[in-house]
Amino acid sequence: MADEEKKETTEETTVEEKSEGGGNKIILIVIVVLLLLLLVVGGVVAYFLLADDNAEQNQPPQQTEEKVEKPQKSSEALEIGPIYPLDPFTVNLKSNGATKYLKCTIDLEIDTPETQPELDKMKPLIRDLIIRILSSKTVPEISTAKGKEKLKAEIKKNINVKISTGEIRNVYFTAFVIQ
Repeated sequence: MADEEKKETTEETTVEEKSEGGGNKIILIVIVVLLLLLLVVGGVVAYFLLADDNAEQNQPPQQTEEKVEKPQKSSEALEIGPIYPLDPFTVNLKSNGATKYLKCTIDLEIDTPETQPELDKMKPLIRDLIIRILSSKTVPEISTAKGKEKLKAEIKKNINVKISTGEIRNVYFTAFVIQ
């Protein structure tokens, strides 16, 4: 009887081993097929990508006779006059609560180079004027693009009133940080 039990257990283990071995073989075959498929697809994609690059490099550049019309711009907008740079400004902004600072750098566009000597002489007056204008502003007034444009116009107008030779054409903020 013991021999019969041993035979039954060995038969059961061999049946289990065969079924497990068969499952492992199928999984292995599926993995190998998927890897081969992946390599083939990758090779095809790489071929087409490289073939397109080589074809573009080997083609002579095509000359087109189409002329693209650019919109006409005024000559005043295209020409920037001489620039008069100012030292950076750091001012306290007008506020009810916490202290807010504005640090900015301003460049002035002048109409002629002859205006520069007068600006050199009036530099302390111009800096004082700009500091008073900047420090009278609140954060909401100058944090929008429209607010910055108004600020530029105010600075330009107030400086032009003070100078006699030439004029300030434009005001440029080359740095503008509110903290």
